[in-house]
Amino acid sequence: MNSRYATAALLCAVLLVVPLARAATLKVAAVAPDGTTWMKEIRAGGKRISELTEGRVKLKFYPGSVMGNDQSVLRKIRVGQLQGGVFTGGALGQVDPNTYVYNLPMLFLGLEEVHYVRERVDDAIRDSLADNGMIAVGFGDGGLAYVMLSEPAASLEQLRQRKVWIPEGDPITAKVFELGGINAVPLPISDVYTGLQTGLLDTVTTTPTAAIAFQWHTRINYIIDYPLGYVNGYLLLSKKAFARLSEGDQQIVRDVMRDVFVRLDEYSEKDNRNALQALLANGVKLIELSVEEKQRWQEIAALGIEHAVSEGQVSEDIWREVEQHITAFRSQAKARD
Repeated sequence: MNSRYATAALLCAVLLVVPLARAATLKVAAVAPDGTTWMKEIRAGGKRISELTEGRVKLKFYPGSVMGNDQSVLRKIRVGQLQGGVFTGGALGQVDPNTYVYNLPMLFLGLEEVHYVRERVDDAIRDSLADNGMIAVGFGDGGLAYVMLSEPAASLEQLRQRKVWIPEGDPITAKVFELGGINAVPLPISDVYTGLQTGLLDTVTTTPTAAIAFQWHTRINYIIDYPLGYVNGYLLLSKKAFARLSEGDQQIVRDVMRDVFVRLDEYSEKDNRNALQALLANGVKLIELSVEEKQRWQEIAALGIEHAVSEGQVSEDIWREVEQHITAFRSQAKARD
């Protein structure tokens, strides 16, 4: 055999033994508008992934709900038009009901509780999502959400006169508002600003940073100074699409995005604090609830959680785990005091 044929045969043998590097462009939709801290950091993470994989893995982002609402994005992921999305926990009930657990009403009293619980429960939710076809490469802290209104309301009776937005496809929040006799208007996030402009809505529950990012603050005059819930976010990739990457590239994606979301968690509290100060500086007023009113809200929230667990909207196992960690945290805090 002459040297030319020998070289060709050797090359063929090498190619049969060593698989070609698998390249992929992962198209990822996001609700967050471009220019927000979340999108800046996630885009930077995507650029870093491309560099470390030598271009084998590229992330292409579609921010600002340009791919439609959460249900549309999930449908596009299922058919392969998209490979991932950035979602809030409450938007993922149709994928995995356990993602609701952090967003149960009035679950947390403060962010220290949130962080304590998340350190102990995030892995269980990550495993649950994987069982349901989604790989969670990022868990993000969105902060505590507050009721924000165009007109004041310091009691349930007054709040019942308002037109309150709830996220579309969020049965737990819908049930809680029903129990409280509150007029809930379900809409996708992309339609909330128009709803506030037209008078379809006059009240939203959100974080200070989200209120500014989505321009909802232009229709807000009051904030009830009592957290109604916690908002978090997930960067999810289709398990099927993720499996097409080599194991090494999968690990790079996980490592880079883990670091991105660690930074986002660090920014979250500061950004929300600064956003709240900006709202107050622009004339928004805080409303303080009475002790009795807070107790009424807590009782309704407890009924909502009980209903969610009994209906299987959140598994009892993961709810009990979260409940135990919250109890442990509060016991430790009380002992320190």
